[in-house]
Amino acid sequence: QVHLVESGGGLVQPGGSLRLSCAASGMYAHNINTMGWYRQAPGEQRELVAYATYGGSTHYADSVKGRFTISRDNAKTTVDLQMNNLKPEDTAVYYCNLSPEWGDDYWGQGTQVTVSS
Repeated sequence: QVHLVESGGGLVQPGGSLRLSCAASGMYAHNINTMGWYRQAPGEQRELVAYATYGGSTHYADSVKGRFTISRDNAKTTVDLQMNNLKPEDTAVYYCNLSPEWGDDYWGQGTQVTVSS
């Protein structure tokens, strides 16, 4: 059974930084296509933030390019999201996502990120 455990998040002032971490268990790294992060703000749809492939390629939403960096460790089956220069519009619940070679995606429980002065 696959489990995703998230850590990080919290309250930060505009311009600040936070780091989110997600650890996956129950699946070999080579069976995972992508690991990444989505977010959902109140009243909005869940949207992709960034993902990393098994081979190391990365993809970012335009809104976070140049500010967020995703890193995946296949040996540990973890994915981190370093978020710099945070803006109030980055406020949302952030969800870790695991997309396997076959079957449905897996999701973390979500962690709140609030950017406010």
